[in-house]
Amino acid sequence: MLYNYSTTNLTGLQDLILKNTDYFGNTLLISAEMERRSHKCPCCGEITDKIHDYRTQMIKDISSFGNFVIISLRKRRYVCKNCGKRFYENISFLPKYHRMTNRLSAWVINLLTDVRSFSSVAREVNLSVSTVIRIFDLVGYSKPQSLPEVLAIDEFKGNTGKEKYQAIITDPKTGVILDILPDRKQSHLIQYLKQYDKKERAKVQFFVSDMWKPYRELSEVFFKNSVYLVDKYHYVRQIIWAFERTRKRIQKKYSKEYRLLFKNSKHILTKRRSKLKEEQLMQVEALLYVSDELRTAYYLKESFYEILDCKDKETAKQMMSDWIYDAQSSDNPDYDTCSITLINWQTGILNTFDYPYTNGFTEGCNNRIKVLKRNAYGYRNFNRFRNRILHIFSYQKQKVSDIQKEVA
Repeated sequence: MLYNYSTTNLTGLQDLILKNTDYFGNTLLISAEMERRSHKCPCCGEITDKIHDYRTQMIKDISSFGNFVIISLRKRRYVCKNCGKRFYENISFLPKYHRMTNRLSAWVINLLTDVRSFSSVAREVNLSVSTVIRIFDLVGYSKPQSLPEVLAIDEFKGNTGKEKYQAIITDPKTGVILDILPDRKQSHLIQYLKQYDKKERAKVQFFVSDMWKPYRELSEVFFKNSVYLVDKYHYVRQIIWAFERTRKRIQKKYSKEYRLLFKNSKHILTKRRSKLKEEQLMQVEALLYVSDELRTAYYLKESFYEILDCKDKETAKQMMSDWIYDAQSSDNPDYDTCSITLINWQTGILNTFDYPYTNGFTEGCNNRIKVLKRNAYGYRNFNRFRNRILHIFSYQKQKVSDIQKEVA
């Protein structure tokens, strides 16, 4: 025989008395009722223990022992001796008008912190997809009240809310997503940043973005005192793209056999020479022997990699000036276009040699968001998509908060 305290420890539900259990396939049906107690009348406040009648209600609970759980709860309805008001007994784990326990709703919200679709969660907890969505819609995240020391911005292809791209704002220093915006239009970004006063915007000391002009203009207008940084990945790939355009243009001049050889050697040609194995170096030398133009482009690509090893801004500035001169003197149209791009973004690029901040964390978040979108086959409702993203990364804010408490 199970005593009351044993029942509470087993089920985790206070004041629940188990009467019987039955299995129906993979579903465990628990017949139970609450411990009888006196209740206060919600109308006149009188204490009563007089029962008017009983009603049985089916309540879904979290899975147990590998089975779905349904509680067949025999609920009492009390009647007030003073005013005649009829009311149900208080049940701590069951909100009014609900057909599932509090902890089942909490468990659904907890499961949705993972990159999963609503459908997969619904199957796991034995609820409908619409119910899972309705539970999640109770979760809401407001915009951040303050701005961090380091602010990074980027876009990702969300295809939601009738917009192709959405913008993501992060703090790469602490590794926290600050907000998700419905689009990357400059007008919307301006309206968003206007919500913060000048004193708050002055807290931002570093602004990181890719090589999209509207982001740089936002930095110049709203964060005048901050240091603007171009993400390292985005300016390095300009060099790789220039080399790849040259390779593709040159390989078209040769037979199919040579074209396939150049194409299959793409990885070792773009990889840094110092990281190649001996066999790969021999293969690269053989390919470069075929074309003087490709050999010049390869030299320019490798010399730019050497710039990345600079430890300070001034050294990098001198080496980059020499590199731009060599690129423009090479008569290579691909590198000529690339050198113009580097000149236009030179300030943001050179600042990266003095400060360590990049958009690496933001790009990692974008990859996870793409997985979320793919698992769900896309989102039409932007607010739900935004809350889902912030919910998935909500553990980061808790981790930062714990670290701050430890430091304090």
